[in-house]
Parts: sequence; C-alpha cells; structure tokens
Amino acid sequence: MAQGIGNAIVVSVLLLGLLHCENVWAATYTVGDAGGWTFNVVGWPNGKTFKTGDVLVFNYNPTEHNVVAVDKQGYDTCTVSEGSKTYQTGSDKITLVNGQNYFICGFPGHCGANLKMVVNAL
Repeated sequence: MAQGIGNAIVVSVLLLGLLHCENVWAATYTVGDAGGWTFNVVGWPNGKTFKTGDVLVFNYNPTEHNVVAVDKQGYDTCTVSEGSKTYQTGSDKITLVNGQNYFICGFPGHCGANLKMVVNAL
C-alpha cells in the first residue's frame, strides 16, 4: 500500500510539473507595443507567430476605448453580439485560444476606424 501511495505522489508531481511547463512556454505580447491598443493596430499581428495559450496585454485609456472579443461576423461588421466578452480595465490580459481570435473596440465608430485586429494562434 505504501508503494501505491508513493507512486501516486510521483505521478501527481509529474503532472503538476507538466502543467507548469505549459505556462512557462506561453509568451506575453503587448498589443500595439509602446503605442498600446489604439487606432490602426489592425496590422500589428503581421509577422508574429502566436501559439495557443499566449497572452495578449491590451493597454489603453478605459475612458476612450475597451476591448471586445468577438466572432468573425462581429469583427467583419464591427458589431458586439450578446455572447461577446467585453474588457474595460485599461490593462487587460487575454489568453489566446486555438485558431482565430477576433478583437474590436466597442466604442461607436472605433472599430470602423481600424481599432480592431485578428490574431491566429497555432
């Protein structure tokens, strides 16, 4: 019985180590670099390789902007649907999911003025 408990502990430690390693490999990106989340960031992801689990940091003035995670239709039409998640702290950290991740500013007219972007996570 003691050997079974010892094996269970070893397996638990290994699994926790694997979970921790996955987070260590995640990269953190500041959207828009020093300029932050502002107009014309639509091309900011170009040339970058993002992975599932990477974190995007959106820095902005919350009285002027927000960040809304939308689907493709919301991105294409600059509309916020009922299921969209809105962030508004001014320093939002969003973990990328596999595939296309769409973000817009929900303030009127901002998305249409290119305060939006799509990030593909592999």
